[in-house]
Amino acid sequence: MQIYQRYASRHVGNILALPVEVWIFLKAFTLYNIICRYNYRDWPASLSCYHGNRVGIFKCPEDDLPLDYAKIYPDNEMASEIQSLQVRCSFYKDGCKWVNELKDLKAHLESCQYNLVACTECAAMVSRNHLKDHLHYDCTRRRSTCRFCGTELSGSKLELHLGQCQMEEVFCENKCGAEIQRRFLQQHMEKECPKRAIPCKFCHKEFVYETLQNHLHQCPRYLVSCPNRCEMGKVPREDMEKHTKTSCSGSTALCPFSSHGCKHKGPKFNMDKHVAESTKEHLTLMCKYVQQQQKTIERLQAQVNELSLNTDGQLLWKIDRYSQRVANAKSESEIELCSPPFFTGRYGYKLQVSLFPNGNGSGEGSHLSVYVRVMCGEYDSLLKWPFTHPISFTLLDQADNSPKRMHIKESFKPEPTWKNFQRPSKDVHTLGYGYPTFVSHVFLKTRHYVKNDVMFLRVKVDYTNASPKIIKTEE
Repeated sequence: MQIYQRYASRHVGNILALPVEVWIFLKAFTLYNIICRYNYRDWPASLSCYHGNRVGIFKCPEDDLPLDYAKIYPDNEMASEIQSLQVRCSFYKDGCKWVNELKDLKAHLESCQYNLVACTECAAMVSRNHLKDHLHYDCTRRRSTCRFCGTELSGSKLELHLGQCQMEEVFCENKCGAEIQRRFLQQHMEKECPKRAIPCKFCHKEFVYETLQNHLHQCPRYLVSCPNRCEMGKVPREDMEKHTKTSCSGSTALCPFSSHGCKHKGPKFNMDKHVAESTKEHLTLMCKYVQQQQKTIERLQAQVNELSLNTDGQLLWKIDRYSQRVANAKSESEIELCSPPFFTGRYGYKLQVSLFPNGNGSGEGSHLSVYVRVMCGEYDSLLKWPFTHPISFTLLDQADNSPKRMHIKESFKPEPTWKNFQRPSKDVHTLGYGYPTFVSHVFLKTRHYVKNDVMFLRVKVDYTNASPKIIKTEE
């Protein structure tokens, strides 16, 4: 509603109040109570509120002139005019449609549905038309009954109670879809919920309860019955294969002597009986097996020996403990020393050297005698006979100064008619061909032919100018 400017104060706009008239210096002034909006009887209090002064002379809030309380009196004519003005309800913005004279405003506010009134329970200021809803829903001191358990509580306590009421139905936290009273929720989640987490009692891993049965069909630690029905009863699934192969007494097994020829096959629990009853047969099998192993060892040993032999037609023979060997020869306990066999090639002739420390024949007792002989070889049938390649013996001087060393060397070339170099018919021990007086015992002492009780004898077959000795065959 438009406020008439003649009733407005320049201190506080759009405020109507009861007028008073003040006479100062025989001059009348019209003034409005813009501070406390009370009638003239309360004016000094209003001025004291505004000016901070309760006694003496007061100042007019309009023109700041001094005022005397005794000269202030009400302007009834203007007051009646103001009270007759048409005004709207103070709560028109909240929806009140009341419009009437100002003098009826106070009576209207006493019943206005939009006016604020104090709640009779909590003293909160609530519009009159909302008071009923407030008392029923919002008042902190309202008395309400829980719809779940029937307990009567005040409003503030009811709000807390509704989130804790044991009779309230709530959804399972595991999202299984079940709606159950809160008091049974914990038991449901631990023992009844199909979505609850539960450990497998075999492998101890956690699974959702409704998937546990599927897991048990694959669980590696799940106990399954032994297919052989042994005394173990049940075995973890992942150990079953090992159990049936090693420890299951009901599984079928081979005899411990199966690798040696025993054909028996039966349950493990009966195997000890079989072994005890078949001792003689097993012993016979083991004897045959040992004989086979012995032949295999001999064959392998022969192959190893052949691989370790010289196949380039040379032999460097180290003769250790020479003084002891000479003494043995003189006492005739060990007259002849034989070297390891050596070959002129991988598939060539097989030769061996003999040495007599105390001499042989014409050199006995005074000289060192050496001989060489042809032995039976594996490839003799493919070689050219008789053996005609030059052979040399060299006794090595072991002096420290190599340029001054004086080796003793003897060599010969077999004649085709010599019996010792024809193809040997069988591997019999023959003396061969050599030098009975190769070097005298006296000359051996003149140089370092024996050093640290060791002698070195080198035997070499001159194979350089020989034609191939493997007989050619037509394909």
